Amino acid sequence: MTSQTYNRKTIVALLLAGAFISILNQTTMITAIPPIMKEMHITANTGQWLTTVFMLVNGVMIPVTAFLIERFTTRQLFISAMSIFAFGTLIAGVAPNFGVLLFGRIVQSAGAGIMMPLMQTVFLLIYPIHKRGAAMGLVGLVIQFAPAIGPALSGWLISAYSWRVMFFVILPIALLLIGIATRVMQNVTELTRPKVDILSIILSSFGFGGLLYGFTCAGNFGWGNLTTILTLTIGVIALVLFIVRQLRLAHPMLEFRVFKYFIFTLTTGIGMLAFMGLIGIETLIPLYMQNMRDFTAMESGLAILPGALVMGLMSPITGRIFDKIGAKWMAITGLIIMTLTTLPFANLTTSTSFTYLTIYYAIRMFGLSMVMMPVTTAGLNQLPKRLIAHGTAMNNTMRQVSASIGTAILVTVMTTTGEEAKQDPTILTPMIHGVNVAFIVITVLSVVGVILAFFIKKTYPPEEAEKLVGANKSVRS
Repeated sequence: MTSQTYNRKTIVALLLAGAFISILNQTTMITAIPPIMKEMHITANTGQWLTTVFMLVNGVMIPVTAFLIERFTTRQLFISAMSIFAFGTLIAGVAPNFGVLLFGRIVQSAGAGIMMPLMQTVFLLIYPIHKRGAAMGLVGLVIQFAPAIGPALSGWLISAYSWRVMFFVILPIALLLIGIATRVMQNVTELTRPKVDILSIILSSFGFGGLLYGFTCAGNFGWGNLTTILTLTIGVIALVLFIVRQLRLAHPMLEFRVFKYFIFTLTTGIGMLAFMGLIGIETLIPLYMQNMRDFTAMESGLAILPGALVMGLMSPITGRIFDKIGAKWMAITGLIIMTLTTLPFANLTTSTSFTYLTIYYAIRMFGLSMVMMPVTTAGLNQLPKRLIAHGTAMNNTMRQVSASIGTAILVTVMTTTGEEAKQDPTILTPMIHGVNVAFIVITVLSVVGVILAFFIKKTYPPEEAEKLVGANKSVRS
């Protein structure tokens, strides 16, 4: 079946909607935790698990999706993922206690973890290489826009109604998508039906799960905490064993040989640095606004909303520009903008205005829209068709890991420099000083990204490269 025979618009609309509500759920809980703490009589540390567990299960599910995409049809996988997600949403919405609510979040995130790599893989398969930028621009719209509007949307719903309403707004949308998919979703991916390797799934879960939880613990309790050390150690050992096993298997669950392709490895690294900065800023701004400046959760959500809108509007546009000029100069320009607009955040004071934070954040997101999806697409474009599912799973996994590492490092930098600053009488606001130092670290990450972006080259998958060589030969002859 050629790409022309697909009903592209229907497939794209279904996948975008499914991924949007799945990813939206990652951050809707942020503003819901205080009322849930009050209703269910739990501490802040316990309540935080509602967001942590979503990221953890997501991170565990994503590496498995490369295997699932080769094992099940697009239609089966989409309907299954959305059904699991909808079931989890229902459990969370009617949860009588915290244990049931947490279980609902685990089920939700198991479905959500499949959606993102599935969407990227299908988009890359149904669009020819010269139109992939525009297609991946739509993916970028979902990845950055959905998490950013989550806190503001849930803040409004909670203040107007109840935290349970969030789940009952999303549930009918999920059910509607399942109903439409049963009638119109087409099969896109090629099935190789690899055997289920239980040991690979266990090692992957402990490896990626251990790392994600370990870095989360490092951010919350510090690097010297016994739980942090233990989970990171288990994560590293399991991950090493997982990688060794994948390299030995004829049909690995997750193909690490994608890193043989230099541009894929380089662009994945740049994407990780950019995502560290994104998650870092989205963590630090609410902390600064709410804990150090007494802004409300709603106000801190509104401060990052214009940036999310800029990102959402720009992603499809930058995708189209990518199709014309490639990723290199877009990434360089975007990373320079990100560097220059992160520096102002390193000078926050007790009187920094809401407008100052909002404007610089929005311009930074404009820069980021020129980086994230273009570099991701450039890397995936180098992979042969058979490795696209593995490439998208690996890219999404690395993004999850970088978000955990970035948050842990930046929160550690903020707290340790803040504590040290208390010993210095010349520093009047030690905790704000800690935030400023953390923003200097993000600036440095952006500079490293700029340097790496100069090494990006326009590449083609092996099958496309062969066609071009053949065409050039025929022209010469």
